[in-house]
Amino acid sequence: MNTDTPSDYLYVKLRQLTPIPLSVDFTCGKNELIVLVGPSGSGKTTLLRSIAGLHHVSEAIIKVAEEIWCDSQQKLFRPARQRRAGFVFQHYALFPHLTVARNIALAIPGKEKSRSQQEIDRILALVNLQGMDQRYPGQLSGGQQQRVALARALARDPALLLLDEPFSAVDMVTRRKLRRELVRIRQQLNIPIIFVTHDLDEAYMLADRLFIIHEGRLLQNGYPADVLARPASARVAHLLDLNNIFKARIKSHDRGRKITLLQWGDTTLECSINERFSPDESVDWVIPPDSIILHRVDRPSQGERENPVDGIIEQCLSLGENTSITVRLEGQASRLSFNVPTHVARRNKLAELFPIRVSLLASAIHLMSPGE
Repeated sequence: MNTDTPSDYLYVKLRQLTPIPLSVDFTCGKNELIVLVGPSGSGKTTLLRSIAGLHHVSEAIIKVAEEIWCDSQQKLFRPARQRRAGFVFQHYALFPHLTVARNIALAIPGKEKSRSQQEIDRILALVNLQGMDQRYPGQLSGGQQQRVALARALARDPALLLLDEPFSAVDMVTRRKLRRELVRIRQQLNIPIIFVTHDLDEAYMLADRLFIIHEGRLLQNGYPADVLARPASARVAHLLDLNNIFKARIKSHDRGRKITLLQWGDTTLECSINERFSPDESVDWVIPPDSIILHRVDRPSQGERENPVDGIIEQCLSLGENTSITVRLEGQASRLSFNVPTHVARRNKLAELFPIRVSLLASAIHLMSPGE
């Protein structure tokens, strides 16, 4: 992960109401990889197409390395062919009647044939496709076609790289290989990358910064671990597939113990002190599933004294190495979801309708303003 480069190599500001609403404003460092996540129709692809010059936004400023690609106030709009943006589409968009070499050559800006062949060889080596230059797309696997699409994007000598769900059309094994290839290739580039995906695991794995997009708006951005641990709102938490999102009321703050007391139905919980919220104020709160600790019958531990809650197992599903547990809590209309290793579930004889006690780690409880 790259975290120490300037963040103003790329500047993007986009505003439009129709046909797809957009309201985003962000910068990106020269070696930074930004991952955009959000539901279908949230504007992620439109954002990429706008940067590339394939979509005209009514109010826009796009600047790359001090070069202005678009400024609606100055009525400046560079067409796509004049923007050094490498774009990798979801479904490759290769010309089936042209060889790999010809697909790549079309993207190389104005070089004589001998130099073009040298460039093609260099780029094919970069994406691990040496010797494939005379094959046609139909003779390649899905993963190889995606590498050709990446090679064609890199042949433009781009100032930035735009990847629109580039691995979604391949199987999981190939997808893992392509992720590793992207990490390897990125080490040899010196340009920002904006990557769109629906796969949250992929996003956490690749991103320097994670951008949460919904209805064309940038709801939150930050380091993946920070966004996951501290979502800005319940909406962001839902978009991150966090299930344990609840409503409560601030009971009081204890500055001496550095805790905030949270009234959750009939249960009082402790969390790290957060005086942003006043006593009696309503809040949303979330806890990640890995911060829910199962009380073991055979070996109680000191940590089980922290925010213990009781309930009945409503659902117990074995999913290979892990077992998914859903608990109906005493005195609550809410359900609590978490995973335990399957061998732990078996050792504790967990099953539906089985009474259970868990602890909620105070440091992991994150408070949010309701309705943000």
